[in-house]
Amino acid sequence: MSEYDPSGDVSDTGDAGDTGYTDHDANVIVSEYSDGSQSLVGDTDHDGYADFVANDADGDGNAESVYTSEYGDNTTLDTVTVDRNDDGQFDYSASDRNEDGRFDLLQFDRNADGAVDTVVADQDFDGRADTVVADRNFDGVADLAAHDGDEDGHVDQTVVDSNYDGVADTVVYGDADTNPYGQPGANPFATN
Repeated sequence: MSEYDPSGDVSDTGDAGDTGYTDHDANVIVSEYSDGSQSLVGDTDHDGYADFVANDADGDGNAESVYTSEYGDNTTLDTVTVDRNDDGQFDYSASDRNEDGRFDLLQFDRNADGAVDTVVADQDFDGRADTVVADRNFDGVADLAAHDGDEDGHVDQTVVDSNYDGVADTVVYGDADTNPYGQPGANPFATN
């Protein structure tokens, strides 16, 4: 975040001179509150809409939450990135990719190593997650993927690398409607 220098001035002509704030773009508004917290609002592309809002609740210079415009026409702050433990790295982010007011993409760093290890997505924007990918042992390789391909709210297929060797070794079909082995006539030896 930026620091306030009270020696800043504004010229007599009405033109903004030194605002007293350092380390930010001229199109950024900085609010510093009496408790030491700060908020920044910036319009970096000069279109009249905020491109980001950053909040530093404890005034230490690390924003605990940053709202940005990542999708759509850049008039809506559709993504929030949160640093819950105030270490300067994100812990999770949530995005509303189709800007309908509901988050449809979540990304988590569950072990605070700076890498995304879990992704939850609502690909068809119906308000229900239909894809989950996770790195459960934090080695940088996804070892669980679950998907609801027919978007009926039931996981169709879960693929797991249970021994973490990098090769998927378990497939679970969780939805009878899409289970290729559970359909009538799929097994010629079964009595269907």
